[in-house]
Amino acid sequence: MRRPTARAYAASAASLTALLALVPAAARADDTDRAATAAAAATAIEKVPYAMDSSNQAAWWTPVATYKGRGQYTYFAFNEPGSTTATHRPAIARRDPDGVWSLLPLLDKSGQQAEFADDNGHNQPSAARDGSGRLHVFTSMHTDTWRYFRTEAPGGDVTDHAAELPDQGVGITYPVVTTAPNGDLYLTARVGSGADQRPGRLYHWDNAASRWSVVATFAGALNRAVYPDDLTVDAAGRVHILYEWSKAPSSAFRHQLSYLRYDPSTGAFADSAGAAVTTPVTPGTSDVIQDLTADEVWSSDNTYTGPAVQSAKLTLDGSTPKVAYRYRSADSGGNFRVYYAYPSGSDWVRKTVYAGGQTAAALGITWDETDTKRIYYVTGSGTDRVFAATQTADGAWTAESAAPGVSADRLAVRRDSDGNDVLYLPDTAHNSLYYGLR
Repeated sequence: MRRPTARAYAASAASLTALLALVPAAARADDTDRAATAAAAATAIEKVPYAMDSSNQAAWWTPVATYKGRGQYTYFAFNEPGSTTATHRPAIARRDPDGVWSLLPLLDKSGQQAEFADDNGHNQPSAARDGSGRLHVFTSMHTDTWRYFRTEAPGGDVTDHAAELPDQGVGITYPVVTTAPNGDLYLTARVGSGADQRPGRLYHWDNAASRWSVVATFAGALNRAVYPDDLTVDAAGRVHILYEWSKAPSSAFRHQLSYLRYDPSTGAFADSAGAAVTTPVTPGTSDVIQDLTADEVWSSDNTYTGPAVQSAKLTLDGSTPKVAYRYRSADSGGNFRVYYAYPSGSDWVRKTVYAGGQTAAALGITWDETDTKRIYYVTGSGTDRVFAATQTADGAWTAESAAPGVSADRLAVRRDSDGNDVLYLPDTAHNSLYYGLR
């Protein structure tokens, strides 16, 4: 059984206080029931006992892995401070079922901890654990050649294995990785550094053979760049991919958030309705979740102020994709609102989750047996900035602080096999990383 820390109890109390403060006094007819509900939804918070570099911030990354052994293990890939203010050292913070933390540095070929230049939004780590217990980390690549580290066996050192990857010598950006139910891994990344196009590619780690291979270039088009957002694998082994498009070579503001599904048993790709598609898909042949709206244009100007997508995350209800994303429309006052989308027939239904102000490029979404979809987002300001939104039976969205008392400004979420949401909460202003269990 997990032993809550003193901070965990404090967080629960703070969450309850904050939640009740949002409820009008006239509506508090049964404080006992409300208290029980709030306590059940509260997040247990712990500070990870290692210093975090302020560069540890991204929207696309997958820095959390979990594993059920004698209990739940959690692995947080993160950037430690480097030897200068402009560098960082990637590492893994491991939490065992007893709540004890240990640090696993990423070691270069000389046996020293690897160190790289800071590049916010690009040089952050993604991690996964395969079916043999080996940890895999991809880190610090912005059109760089592979920077890939893994263990040889459970509990071993995390060492440089970049030479094992296909596509040697090619620039890689935005590595997003996940573990399949059979223990294999799948990885998406943007490949290449060309000015005219930068496609997205899907890779596969065969756990039994201990080997990486290219599955396919899943998306690519002239004058366009692909931005991987997320991927996950359903119980049947099908890989679900979420990605955005921008004008080539790159842009801080993207368009046409899209979905794609790959079936390893047949080697075929399909859209959300199950219709076969030919890869690489283009913006015109993609299964588009959020299409262009009024006044939206393709621009590689990072001062562009028009409608755009920026960050998205994916979960599954069985094999059905459910998506959270941020979109700035022409009528949003410059704010990126938070939306929820799901497929219906040959189209996608889109719902507004949060439109109360500016949000940060950080999202999470999980599927819960009680709450169904839980969407996590980060507001642009405030004391508590991380919120969890759920939808009531009447369709309204309600939100509460998911990290009370913690000034986290970034977010990642991974659901463990016990049905808990594991929250990865960087506070870049104070060089701190927090673990949350909800």
